[in-house]
Amino acid sequence: MTEIRYVQPSDREFWYTLDRHMPESEFDKKVRDCEGYVVFEDGAPVGILRYNLFWDNTPFCNLIFIEQKRQNMGFGRKLLEHWERDMIARGFDLVLTSTRSDEQAQYFYRKLGYSDCGALLLENEPAEIILMKRVGEKK
Repeated sequence: MTEIRYVQPSDREFWYTLDRHMPESEFDKKVRDCEGYVVFEDGAPVGILRYNLFWDNTPFCNLIFIEQKRQNMGFGRKLLEHWERDMIARGFDLVLTSTRSDEQAQYFYRKLGYSDCGALLLENEPAEIILMKRVGEKK
């Protein structure tokens, strides 16, 4: 059985087996502000998602990561759709995410209704594709 819940302090050790980008000083903020989720299968954690508010007003999925042995089993889709529903419940109608142009994640997002809306070019890095999705009614 699959369960998704907000990240909790007890998830720290598992979280950092998957997330090597977020400084540990930010973990408590994600817990406090409910800006992260953990997905479980039969009681065992298998993946995470974290986000923040881009421009302080638009949800931006910073990271979604599923354990390698559990990838391509639908957990990523469930986690992303859960986040989208939560953002709708919080009153948002648009969400954003990004992925490098040399990564396969762009196809995952497009399959789930995301469309390209821009790119970020950093020195000596592949382009970062910015993707958006309308998830709720515009208010």
